[in-house]
Amino acid sequence: MVRIDQLTSTARQFVTVRADGRALPDHAPGSHVVVTAGSKRNAYSLTGSGIAPAEFRFSVLRRGDGGGSDWLHDNVAVGDTLRIEGPTSAFAPEFSARKALLIAAGIGVTPVLSHLRAARAWGRDVEVVYGYRAGAAAHLEEVRELAGPHLREAVGRQALHEVLRERLEDQPWGTHAYACGPPAVVDLFEQQAHRAGWPPARVHLERFVAPELDAGRAFTAVLQRSGKQLQVPSGTSLLEAALAADVPIANMCRQGVCGQCVVAVTAGRVEHRDAVLTPEERETHTQMLACVSRAADDRLEIDA
Repeated sequence: MVRIDQLTSTARQFVTVRADGRALPDHAPGSHVVVTAGSKRNAYSLTGSGIAPAEFRFSVLRRGDGGGSDWLHDNVAVGDTLRIEGPTSAFAPEFSARKALLIAAGIGVTPVLSHLRAARAWGRDVEVVYGYRAGAAAHLEEVRELAGPHLREAVGRQALHEVLRERLEDQPWGTHAYACGPPAVVDLFEQQAHRAGWPPARVHLERFVAPELDAGRAFTAVLQRSGKQLQVPSGTSLLEAALAADVPIANMCRQGVCGQCVVAVTAGRVEHRDAVLTPEERETHTQMLACVSRAADDRLEIDA
């Protein structure tokens, strides 16, 4: 850890380099890393452009729940070493887009800042909407400097509602919109985009927390590589059933938002419940997030 910046009263930026001095990997804008924070493994968005990074920067909001984010605030100092995995891309830009409309709320500004830096480096057309509470706007000055006159600020939920409606209704054809923030804001963005007639393929979301799900129906999962057949009861995820049967599947958030537990589907239809796969990816029924998605029928075969 080479630097820690206090961004707001509850948000800090952590700046890291490799302990062995080796170069960090390039990555797509909007990528995240997985940080071991005490007993937790949390995903945090990188705020750099991803182009030849000299350091990894990620910002952490103290949530007050005693989790990994609080642990980082309370236990990490300059000079300490953290275990960091990645980066991984789950919120990358569409490079064929005519323009990018970037929408951030609260600490959701972190992946948006990454997109903004990259768009400026590449000379791409970009506009930013940043909604925040007064006195709680992390990275505001950086966003102002990078976006210039193409930034719309919205202080409070009602102001953000009005700005979103206006900007979503006034974009050139071929614009792609990217939004990250609390669930209520992301839901609002989805609703506004739908009302404004945006095709789903041009609407991109990064969720920190997934909506609550019902228990779902029971199904049978056939795991081809391990040769096992599992009964997955209602209220139990495929991931939980596989891990209980000693079948390893990478995982982290267990909410369908990080994309770590994606597995290949070789037969059967999927009831998708995640916030990661695109509509086009879902229609193929060739992959699923094992932590939340389920079989749409009685049986499903996966490559595990």
